[in-house]
Amino acid sequence: MKFTVDKHEKYVVVKLNESKLNSLITPQLKSELILMNTEGQRNIVLDLSAVKFADSSGLSSLLVGHRLCKNGDGVFILVGLNTPVSRLVTISQLDNVLTVVNTTDEAIDLIFMEEIEKDLKKESR
Repeated sequence: MKFTVDKHEKYVVVKLNESKLNSLITPQLKSELILMNTEGQRNIVLDLSAVKFADSSGLSSLLVGHRLCKNGDGVFILVGLNTPVSRLVTISQLDNVLTVVNTTDEAIDLIFMEEIEKDLKKESR
């Protein structure tokens, strides 16, 4: 699996450099997501702009990322979905579960807004 990782203090951006997100790729992607989460990353941005095709096992890896981040009180955000992948997410009704934005900058802004909200909630207690 080809991918790049850009780590920051509050989040990590993972860019998947594969054209397909299928059963050949998903075990490795799930392992990477679990490893990142174990290392303390709770906010993960997954850039799928290079992915032209995804199947049900690909979707399951996205759900794993979502669950890991949610359980860690963080967010899992998908960016750069191409039309076929976006359609699959919509058809499977995962657009109601997964957070999808157009650009990495939007995802980063969303993460910082979430972090500020959490800090404000802690202060008000």
